[in-house]
Amino acid sequence: MRNGASKPIDNNPSDDICPVCKSNRYLNPSLQFLINPECYHKMCSTCVDRIFTSGPASCPVPYCGKTLRKKGFHKAFFGDLKVEREVDIRKRVGAVFNRRQDEFETLLDYNNYLDDVECLIFDLVQGTKEEKTKAEERLKAYRESNMGDIEENRRAGLEEIEMEKRREKAEKEAARQRRMAVLREEEEEKLDVAKSKRDVLERLANTDEDANKITQQAQKIILKKSSARRTLAEGAESNGSARDPGLTLRGLKKKEAPVAEKPYDPFGGVDLTPSRYVLQGDYDNEWLSNAKSDIRHMAGGYSLQEYYARTMFEAFSGLGVFIEDEVAGRSLPAAPASVGTAAAVEASAGKMKIEHKMELDDVF
Repeated sequence: MRNGASKPIDNNPSDDICPVCKSNRYLNPSLQFLINPECYHKMCSTCVDRIFTSGPASCPVPYCGKTLRKKGFHKAFFGDLKVEREVDIRKRVGAVFNRRQDEFETLLDYNNYLDDVECLIFDLVQGTKEEKTKAEERLKAYRESNMGDIEENRRAGLEEIEMEKRREKAEKEAARQRRMAVLREEEEEKLDVAKSKRDVLERLANTDEDANKITQQAQKIILKKSSARRTLAEGAESNGSARDPGLTLRGLKKKEAPVAEKPYDPFGGVDLTPSRYVLQGDYDNEWLSNAKSDIRHMAGGYSLQEYYARTMFEAFSGLGVFIEDEVAGRSLPAAPASVGTAAAVEASAGKMKIEHKMELDDVF
């Protein structure tokens, strides 16, 4: 086989043979294999009943010798026993290290706790014999020293699972009630339509009224009844949800309809429509006659509409701006007397220096 090519999955024939009684699944299709978390050696259910029914016994697989009990055997969920073993170890460790995030002061402390738990699981799954022994001792010591907290967290977890089951059950029941209400409404609507048709036919046969008028009146009656039933169903649903004391949660935010997302506006809502002029689609100008007929001016995505918009904006950009009124409306801040005196002294000193310099520089 070439390097990099995918290897085919080998079907090991020994996986279908019991290592104790050598029963073959090919000859007995109903053969069922069981494993025990103590050693994860699989054997058929017949051997389990025969060997472990009377009490604990040693594993019959050669070179194992671990004491097994019948209640510890179960059917493997995964095809790979290594994965099955890791899942069982994670369940066993998770039942002991069951701290919650709200028990830690910071998220960093909780993440460090989860990292320690993962390191412990890695030692139990992939570690050497010494590492597995140390991990088992650490797991046992933690269980003995934190028995109260472990039991409390276990009960809290069971309560959460129970609440989740109740919530799912209530949601399923509410969905079923809604479906039944819809079916009842459809059935009542069909009966009303059939009754209305009979009434219309009777009125058309027994009276001389206008047929269109009779039909319109019948349709109005049907619409009123359907809207009344819908309003009654919505009111009953809202009242039923408000009166259920077992599923009412306090402190929840009120549900609000999601706001429809508008298209992205790069100008942040600023209205750029000109108010002093109306931009036309085309302008007659002798300077633009050549540009309109020359294809070179259309290269690179250039548009005459952009030129029109820019030219009109520049032409009208100064209208409505009166600088004299803006300056006259401003009030200049009064400078302090000390600042004015200091400025006058500096100005006079500078003037004296300039005159003295001119006198020295003037050779005539």
